[in-house]
Amino acid sequence: MQRIIPDWPVAKGIQAFTTTRFGGVSKTPWDSFNLGTNSGDIPENVMQNRSLLSASLPAEPYWLDQVHGPEVVNASHSPKIPQADASWSNQADTVCAVLTADCLPVLLCTANGSHFAAIHCGWRSLAAGVLENTIAAMGVAAEELLSWFGPAISAKNYEVGEQLYSAFVDVNPSDNSAFTATRKGHWQADLIHLAKLRLQRLGLNKFYGGHWCTYADKQFYSYRRDGVTGRMVSLIYR
Repeated sequence: MQRIIPDWPVAKGIQAFTTTRFGGVSKTPWDSFNLGTNSGDIPENVMQNRSLLSASLPAEPYWLDQVHGPEVVNASHSPKIPQADASWSNQADTVCAVLTADCLPVLLCTANGSHFAAIHCGWRSLAAGVLENTIAAMGVAAEELLSWFGPAISAKNYEVGEQLYSAFVDVNPSDNSAFTATRKGHWQADLIHLAKLRLQRLGLNKFYGGHWCTYADKQFYSYRRDGVTGRMVSLIYR
């Protein structure tokens, strides 16, 4: 199993990483470390990959039924598997996790390691307020948090239409800075910049990561590039 380790200052006791597509048993087009159960892959292969992942963790990841919405759950107290796009915890050996294949995974933690979270930021969940809801649920001041942006599709490979553009700019006109017009009614959208703008409005200003494009770099799964494909996981725990 290959992994990307966050390049952020080490918070007390915090461990975090994002997997790549390598090191598992899934066959083409899910080759090889696919962790997504709804991707069309053979279920037994996904379960074997998840077992390989869990062997390196203090507990089974807290899997979510991700629905591109604003719901957030406490991974230490909520029933499995909830419909939500973010989880948080303040308990040791609880593993918060989100699956992605172009959407932006965001990991948060306090510098003292007391609270941590994993958030799935597709455009719909971002626009619906999943970041704001997560920080509110964590119950800590935004300025106390560190944020890390994992592999996601880059703006130059993410052309979008009027619906997505309007979902952000009609609410926050300053979000226009995250869009570059390409042709009439179409823009390149920068998910990382959109996430930063929302976090900055809350008072969070410690940003790390955001260096990888899932579409351009074939060590990652990309739904927009490949259509039928697997899912990576980004996770965090203490």
